[in-house]
Amino acid sequence: MATLDKDIFGLSVENHELVKLAYDAYLANSRSSHAKTLKRGEVRGGGKKPWKQKGTGRARFGSTRNPIWRHGGVAFGRTGEENFTKKISKQAKRQAVCQALSMKNADKAVVTVEETKVKFDGKTKSAAKFLKDLKLEDKNVLMVVAEKTPEVLRSTNNIANLKLVRAQYLNVFDIMNADAVVFSEAGLEATTKWLKGDK
Repeated sequence: MATLDKDIFGLSVENHELVKLAYDAYLANSRSSHAKTLKRGEVRGGGKKPWKQKGTGRARFGSTRNPIWRHGGVAFGRTGEENFTKKISKQAKRQAVCQALSMKNADKAVVTVEETKVKFDGKTKSAAKFLKDLKLEDKNVLMVVAEKTPEVLRSTNNIANLKLVRAQYLNVFDIMNADAVVFSEAGLEATTKWLKGDK
């Protein structure tokens, strides 16, 4: 059985600030900006002045598409160009992943398996049997591998509670939302090299 590196899986996490920062950054960077409102100049109609400027006793208006009118435009609304991204340094991201893995390991939720056990034959049945053997068939499982082979992808794509990820794409969001993190031997080696900054 592979040995877990204490610098990655054995950290003492005194507070969760860095993990939360990385978690929020993942969600923010996944957010798309599609919402858009119409300004008064973009709303159809409203070209005619609703009533003459003077003599009616009412307030002066030049268009029925004024933002304070019903069916009018929206003042200070979404433009569709908002930028919600949050930047986090590479070093901080890796440290956050290490802390998240350490917390999972402390909860005994990290599992390592031999490389031969993750060489699936391309059928969903083989991946389902793999989870059943590990007694994880009813858990949300994050499986970390060194490379996504076509056979592994075909075997795991139709299993709703199993997410497959390459070591270099590990993130705090997936780790924290998984009930168990399963590493293949090659996946564990690749993860260790990546988190220690080795290429």
